Amino acid sequence: MTTDPAGSAPEPGGWTPDVRTVAHARITEFCDWLRANDNGDFADYQQLWRASVSDVAWFWEAVWRFFEIPLRAAPTEILGSAEMPGAQWFPGGRLNYVDQVFRHADPERPAMVVAGEDGAAEWSWQRLESETAGFANYLRGLGVRPGDRVVGYLPNIGETVVAFLAAASIGAVWAVCNPDLAVDGVVARLGQLEPTVLIAADGTVYGGKRHDKRAEIAALRAALPGLRSTVVVPRLGLDLAELGEVTGWAEAIAVGGDLQSEPVAFDHPLWVLFSSGTTGTPKGIVHGHGGVVFEHVKYLGLQLDLRPEERFCWYTTTSWMMWNFQVAGLLVGATIVLYDGSPTHPDTDGMWRVLADHRVSVFGAGAGYLLACAKEGLLPGQRYDLSRLRGVGSTGSPLPAEGFAWVQRGLGRAVPVQSCSGGTDVVTAFIGSAPTVPIRAGELGCLSLGAAIEAWDDGQPVIGVAGELVITKPMPSMPVFFWNDPDGARYRDAYFAKYPEVWCHGDWITITERGSVVVHGRSDATLNRGGIRMGSAEIYNAVESMPAIRDCLVVGVELADGGYWMPLFVALADGAVLDDALRAEITAAIRGSASPRHVPDDILAVPGIPRTMTGKRLEIPIKRILLGAAPAQVVSAAAVDDPGLLDGFTEYVRR
Repeated sequence: MTTDPAGSAPEPGGWTPDVRTVAHARITEFCDWLRANDNGDFADYQQLWRASVSDVAWFWEAVWRFFEIPLRAAPTEILGSAEMPGAQWFPGGRLNYVDQVFRHADPERPAMVVAGEDGAAEWSWQRLESETAGFANYLRGLGVRPGDRVVGYLPNIGETVVAFLAAASIGAVWAVCNPDLAVDGVVARLGQLEPTVLIAADGTVYGGKRHDKRAEIAALRAALPGLRSTVVVPRLGLDLAELGEVTGWAEAIAVGGDLQSEPVAFDHPLWVLFSSGTTGTPKGIVHGHGGVVFEHVKYLGLQLDLRPEERFCWYTTTSWMMWNFQVAGLLVGATIVLYDGSPTHPDTDGMWRVLADHRVSVFGAGAGYLLACAKEGLLPGQRYDLSRLRGVGSTGSPLPAEGFAWVQRGLGRAVPVQSCSGGTDVVTAFIGSAPTVPIRAGELGCLSLGAAIEAWDDGQPVIGVAGELVITKPMPSMPVFFWNDPDGARYRDAYFAKYPEVWCHGDWITITERGSVVVHGRSDATLNRGGIRMGSAEIYNAVESMPAIRDCLVVGVELADGGYWMPLFVALADGAVLDDALRAEITAAIRGSASPRHVPDDILAVPGIPRTMTGKRLEIPIKRILLGAAPAQVVSAAAVDDPGLLDGFTEYVRR
């Protein structure tokens, strides 16, 4: 595959791979393998991507054979049906997620580094396998069988990975919520599954404080009447007598024995992930063993170029799909670095210290964390040894060009900023990066292999202008079904209501002539003043880098008289005042770098901007509140990081 010979950044935040990077990339090895096996000769990434979506069955068979993914029974075909929803991938094939994990076991390097505010420990592959085997055999002793649900109320610690792998090895269905989620929110999610076993941590450590979770565990047990057992992980080492009959983690894994995995069908449920639940009961999104293994091996192996000798860390909680994506580092043999705690403890650059201490190669975080570091002008590359860090990922919301530039400025060198976009729905990124593709600041480098993404305007694909993000061909990691959706109606309504047989994701994007992508934000939150549409991300990019602005939210409200009101709400940094001078500065920033047509009608101060538990702004619920709806009618309090912040918006309605 060809590229430009330069390896330095062509512009602030941009990156171009050098010849050595391209030559040693796994995707180059993949192309060489395709050529050697008479499967095509591809001169560049775009040619390979076009082939991968022209014949998706050909591509995913190539992934299977190139990575030698172990199937315990061969499929009768690769794609039995291409219908969406309902595509049948690898019918007849049988496998288990844990087979792909433990085939990489290596006594020379750790499987995991488990770090927190109170210390860190390396987990050998032997320890990971031994504890997984012990816990799996404990579950079997309780009568847990394929299809039963095993759930966690756990932070990002090693025992959470063990519990997941143990459940998966049996063919049980896994789901987990982070302990920062209120009990009602946990019950709204895990209660749907009628679980047989609950694993919980007695507490958490966050922001320098210890948080006792025994009362929450008791409440969860009372709300989950079908439990056969509750296993408690001693995160804080608290007395468990008040919880009654529970099993300690050490007792559960002491069952011991060998690790045995149950071969299951390609689409056998692996885990249930949950939608944000902002407007009702969270949807339980079910993914299968095969789709997850194939997609994650492809993305981490080819798009991120992650190697067994490298260390992979994504700052996440267990409630976010990025936890599942982080654990997938084990599928390609990498050492995963879990971090349980605040990324800003004891200082904003605390996460960078963790990366240096544990020699991380590829790091990812929500865009919000990177922007917080940029706003403080941090230079972690001067303070810590980050020489092993070769790539920085970003997701959760669009990262503006200044965020790309800060990463390189903060590290003191040009590295690829691997911004990506996808979602819980497909538990991956279908837009991201590749080691052979240049990156421009503010853009996602490329469409992911095997993802037939297009931008549609009035039902037609467009290039160079904004359109609705659609997927025109099936991906293996699309949901196999929604929980408690026997006729598939909720599933079809979620993705196929607008364009039958075409997945409509709800994002507004521009695919450039180069094949890169600009994400403008949610299509249902598009600003449309006078027929000129703009994504809210453009406003945020212009405003949130300003030191006086801590956070912001913009909506466009269609008024009953036919008018259009576009307010910008800002949460101010400590000591800042929203006076005429700051309003003028905000207006000038939007006028100059976004659009004169989209200067807000009003700039209003609020105490803070409410977000979902995964950091997304509540644009549509806020819009509906401003139109007069009560907060309880449009958003579930359990889905909001700080429900009290909604009061700041209802106050403007009362006025």
